[in-house]
Amino acid sequence: MNTRTLPRAGRTPAVPVWERRPLSRRSRRLLLEGDVEGHYAGRDDPDSGYRLTMAIALACSQPGREWTPADFHQALIYTPTRGGWWARRLRERKGAQYAENKLTAMLDKAREFAGRNGTITGRPDALEKINEVRHAVEHLAWPSRGGGAVDQKNLAARLTLCERAGGLEHTTALRPHAERMGCARSTAEASDKRLVEAGWLQLLEAGTGKNHGSRWRLKIPDHVTELLARAAPGHFLPPTPGELATVPDPHTFTDTAALASVMAHDAFHHFAHGTSGARILACLDVTEGLEPAQLQRATSLHRTTVARRLDKLVADGLAHECEGLYYLAPNLAGPARLHPDDQVLAEAAEQQGTAGFGERRRARHARERANYQRYIAERNTRARPQRPRPVLVPEGVIDPDTGELLDERWRGWDVRDRYRPVWHGPDSADGQGAGRVA
Repeated sequence: MNTRTLPRAGRTPAVPVWERRPLSRRSRRLLLEGDVEGHYAGRDDPDSGYRLTMAIALACSQPGREWTPADFHQALIYTPTRGGWWARRLRERKGAQYAENKLTAMLDKAREFAGRNGTITGRPDALEKINEVRHAVEHLAWPSRGGGAVDQKNLAARLTLCERAGGLEHTTALRPHAERMGCARSTAEASDKRLVEAGWLQLLEAGTGKNHGSRWRLKIPDHVTELLARAAPGHFLPPTPGELATVPDPHTFTDTAALASVMAHDAFHHFAHGTSGARILACLDVTEGLEPAQLQRATSLHRTTVARRLDKLVADGLAHECEGLYYLAPNLAGPARLHPDDQVLAEAAEQQGTAGFGERRRARHARERANYQRYIAERNTRARPQRPRPVLVPEGVIDPDTGELLDERWRGWDVRDRYRPVWHGPDSADGQGAGRVA
């Protein structure tokens, strides 16, 4: 493939834009060879082409290599690069001006995204963004009253999804997400609504169809960024009305990764240790003991709630107490602070009488999905009542036996089709016989 433009008379050969404004090795390969690995495959060819073009636009909008719209048009529309097949097809279908305007809008959108999220060169940068959100979630005290504890579980589950997806954008359906949180569908739905209103969550695309979940993006609200910036390390900052408080002790916080690993288990069902027990367990460490007052400040739970939950955790062998300090049970310890042991948690669920509750919830969600899909299928196949065609030519206009026009008001009309009369005019060649049936 010739990637250089033809030289003009008396001029040196023009250098392609991807050499004048260098791209990363991966982005250059994406532009010249296309999506050979299928990373940007969509529902169909147009969707795949749009995703590929948007990825190239983001690569061209990174700080230090901002392409102009003319450069972008030249590389994708007027040069036979394999990464520009969608742009050239758009030009063939709707014209060059439409294709240029569309690509300019996509480049502007990519510049806005790059300016908002900074330089993104690969998965390590994306994981760094995820860790920033995780740090903000962990160093805030989420009160149980008002749904704060459920919102913390929601964010913990979404952070795990973001790590798998390699960015703050992730896709999930409502019922599977509720199962990861260990709660009912309505509880997860209400939590999503609160997080959207608070600025933690943004809905990018609503899920449609059987196998397409909703696409979301996690972010840190501006007021939380200001709150964490104002909070001095190791000091408690009183919150303003309607605002979360910062955790006073930076060494005592709810580990969201540990919380996500245990919150959906039967041992932490609402009728067992509950969300409060999971949050307290996610604060404990196997070597560093914590006082109940420290756990109370880290979780914003009432002191009596903390005391009751700690007693139940110790009784079930999930934690142990020594000289007024509480530690994580050694059989749950792992390299990442908490490593869930299925046998230990299953025994705790048996003692609390909640074994099998999670399976019942998953079965209920499966029935709801099946019923909804059956309803959609029946609605689509249900025969709609046929409306009768309106008769525009009334009875008595023509003689049914001879086809002779009886009503002079219809002279000039072809009324052979009573449902669709056609006007020929009184001076037409068949004006006299326009009312006759052929």
